[in-house]
Amino acid sequence: MSHLRIALRNYADFENALTEQARLFEAQHPGTKIELTSIGIHELYRSAITEGGLRDGRFDLALLVSDWLAEAHAAVALEDLHHWQQLIPIHEWPGGWPRSLVQPLLFGNHLSAIPWHDGPECLVYRTDLFEEPATRSAFRSQFFRELRPPTTWEEFEQTARFFTDQPSGRYGTVFAAFPDGHNTLYDFAIQVWSRGGELTDSTGRPILTTPIALSALEFYRRFVHDPCLCHPRSAKLDSTQSGDIFLAGEVAMMANWFGFAARAGREGSPLTGKVAIAPIPTANGVAPVSLSVFWALAMGRGSRHKELAWQFLRYVASPERDLGITRHGTVGVRLSTWRDRALQARVPVYREVETISLSARQLPSGPAMASFATIIDDVITRALTTNEPSAAILELAQREIDQKGIRFS
Repeated sequence: MSHLRIALRNYADFENALTEQARLFEAQHPGTKIELTSIGIHELYRSAITEGGLRDGRFDLALLVSDWLAEAHAAVALEDLHHWQQLIPIHEWPGGWPRSLVQPLLFGNHLSAIPWHDGPECLVYRTDLFEEPATRSAFRSQFFRELRPPTTWEEFEQTARFFTDQPSGRYGTVFAAFPDGHNTLYDFAIQVWSRGGELTDSTGRPILTTPIALSALEFYRRFVHDPCLCHPRSAKLDSTQSGDIFLAGEVAMMANWFGFAARAGREGSPLTGKVAIAPIPTANGVAPVSLSVFWALAMGRGSRHKELAWQFLRYVASPERDLGITRHGTVGVRLSTWRDRALQARVPVYREVETISLSARQLPSGPAMASFATIIDDVITRALTTNEPSAAILELAQREIDQKGIRFS
């Protein structure tokens, strides 16, 4: 019996999709057993990367968020998949995938992983609320303009306030502000970029003490604290929990991952046919911006079953299996999946994902990303739990960045 051990995040959509892929692979490869280890996101990072699980062979494969790949590559934890692609190629690689999902996986000539789940950030909103005639009339009477997906943060605030109805338990929006090293960083990046700012200077040094960064933090801080705008549990929600709240019908719109819009199209969802996506709002005069962070399967440098692990990667990257995971709410990564007419008919938001993904920005790249994310977590935590001035919080974070010598390429 040959065993493959795969570590992944304990998220139901990931678990269900990868379990199906594993069982189908086992059926086609008698004598093979795939063991899935489903763990929390912090434990996944620690076990697979910082504690050497991929480097020492404890895991043959791991599902990693693209933020982590530079650090894992620098730690010599990842097998170079370019070698295996030359020996036994994946069909249509890399042309069958959007370039935005291929480029972040490459470190020189080293291919670090294969994309598995995508979900660029976008505005996700309830069409049943935005298109209801009486609601549209009330909005027009109050604001003297048509109700539509907001294109500026000013419109976003106005629309969130309009839709909030605390007695009924419905709020204008939700943010995932729990400091888990991910969504606070992503939200902060979006807030800075959408105001025309940057996270780093021309040398790759993170810069937090700019007027735009201050404006971004002040807006986020005020919004999350205001129950007339934002779901009151936002400070304690991670990204998957914020998506669950949207799918439960508790908010009208959110700037969040495409995957939650796709989940709304699953069979049995109460929001089937009631969700659409649009560009994330920006400051006046700033072009729409999105963020691409995705999940990829990486092979451990220490795996003792590399050929079998590569066969599994080839299997899950096939057009049939990539399309198949969409049944579980997971977002496929092949262009053929995004363009599939039957999928687009069943889950219409797939008609927009290619456009959003191709124009989405990437975070700065480098082994220091985890340290930078921790600093941003602390910025958001202090902003949401203390009365310290936002400028002082950002200045303290900047000093820590400079003391640690954090730089990105």
